[in-house]
Amino acid sequence: MTNNGKSPWDPKDQPPDLDQIVEEWQKRFNTLFGGSSKGSTQKKGPPASLLIVLGLFLWMLTGLYQIDDSERGVVLRFGEYNQTTTPGLRWHIPWPIESVEIVNVNVVNRFKQQTTMLTSDENIIVVDLVVQYRKTNPVDYLFNVRDPEETLSEVSESAIREVAGKTDLDFILTEGRSSIAIQTQSVIQNTLDEYGTGISVTQVALQDANFPVQVEDAVQDAIKAREDKERYAFEAEAYANDIVPKARGDAAKMVQEAEAYKAKVIADSEGEAERFSKLLVEYQKAPEVTRERLYIDAIENVYGNSNKVLMDSDGSGNLMYLPIDKLLQQNSTQKDNSVNTETQSNRSSSSTTTQDPRMRRVR
Repeated sequence: MTNNGKSPWDPKDQPPDLDQIVEEWQKRFNTLFGGSSKGSTQKKGPPASLLIVLGLFLWMLTGLYQIDDSERGVVLRFGEYNQTTTPGLRWHIPWPIESVEIVNVNVVNRFKQQTTMLTSDENIIVVDLVVQYRKTNPVDYLFNVRDPEETLSEVSESAIREVAGKTDLDFILTEGRSSIAIQTQSVIQNTLDEYGTGISVTQVALQDANFPVQVEDAVQDAIKAREDKERYAFEAEAYANDIVPKARGDAAKMVQEAEAYKAKVIADSEGEAERFSKLLVEYQKAPEVTRERLYIDAIENVYGNSNKVLMDSDGSGNLMYLPIDKLLQQNSTQKDNSVNTETQSNRSSSSTTTQDPRMRRVR
């Protein structure tokens, strides 16, 4: 078998050497970027295969990464979720094949938001809301929403508007802040869970609640008027609590006195009626004697307190003694007790019975 006069071991028939290929490519790159193509005059460097291996090794080293205890690593392969890595020294296929997003799941983030809203009684109020949160699910946090922080801000604003819209102004400004904060946190968390944001709200605080500057003076006037109204109502209630029991006590006392007076008048009337009934029996037995006895009693009753002495000297030869000193003392005592005497006379007049005609003739 012939080879056209060529040896089968001719070097031209052998496959090209790898070093020659690399050198040829280097020459082409040098020519392309303006370098010299005369490689025979340059000093020969390390083999190209070694450079490739070294570059590949360095490229592989770029896949090393460290995850702290408070962090989680989310590995993406060609932009798609691949796995979640735990704390420690980890490795992934370097870019552009894989990449890693590191999310801190333990740190508590905080943001403050100011919102103007209407209360249930249609008052304008400005609320400063402070929200603290953690990124509990790295995968949901990275992929379910475009901007988790912006979503949280909008959800917080919507939640505080919803809660404040069901609450009156006085409750927000006084003892209702903690209750409103708890309700707002619940609404925020429920909404974030529906969206799958991977965010957990740890605390919501209603830091400040006040009126807009433009209406503050008018609102303060309204508040003062409301406080005056409440103060007047309290004062009126206190006065009523003081005067009503007294009036009830006085009324009860008057009723008791009236009942006692009624019982006394009835008893006196019954006594007088019984006395006259007995007197009638005696009068029927001896009219003249009874009439004379009534006359004497009436005269004694009328002139018993008088400072005058009535004497009947006809038919009498006796010497009479007049106690002038006792009469004067009795007269002064009567003047001092005139008020009591008038009261007693008024009471006695209510029980006065029918007198003998001779008594009226004497007066």
